[in-house]
Amino acid sequence: MTEEIDFILESTEESMEGSIGHLEKEFLNIRAGKASPAMLGSVFVDYYGSSTALNQVAKISTPDARTITLQPFEKNMLQTIEKAIMIANLGFNPMNNGDIIIISVPPLTEDRRRELAKQAKAEAEDAKIGIRNARKEANTDIKKLEKEGTSEDICKSAEEEVQNLTNTYIKKIDELLAAKEAEIMKV
Repeated sequence: MTEEIDFILESTEESMEGSIGHLEKEFLNIRAGKASPAMLGSVFVDYYGSSTALNQVAKISTPDARTITLQPFEKNMLQTIEKAIMIANLGFNPMNNGDIIIISVPPLTEDRRRELAKQAKAEAEDAKIGIRNARKEANTDIKKLEKEGTSEDICKSAEEEVQNLTNTYIKKIDELLAAKEAEIMKV
């Protein structure tokens, strides 16, 4: 019977780890002032009829803290890439010089910083919801095992273990959020 509980605990931890991974990915998309290729991670380009990630059709680099350059692998993709960046509504104004696309990353205003911090909080809250859902699922599975005859003591300790996992991962989310907010608010 404890094999089933071990499986529940492992899959719960895996699910919680997935929530943390997703949060970290979302945080990469929230820009914090300095230029980064990850800022364009959500941009997809129409590449011969299929939606393709921007980094698959162009080399993205950051020559300095305020500039992103894109060197398309095919020159005829310049306008398409430029249009995709505009459609993505990231607040960037791409400039096309015939060979490469240059994006000047504007400095963040105080209002924009607050807005981004709010967005980071919302993403963190979504991750916490994911953690709590994993806890609820695990506790439901443990209750089923208890009804099927697993000892009450084993089930109680498994529920405590699930709660400890939940607390650990919620704390991780709070730490990630604090770090991201500090990064966003730093001028």
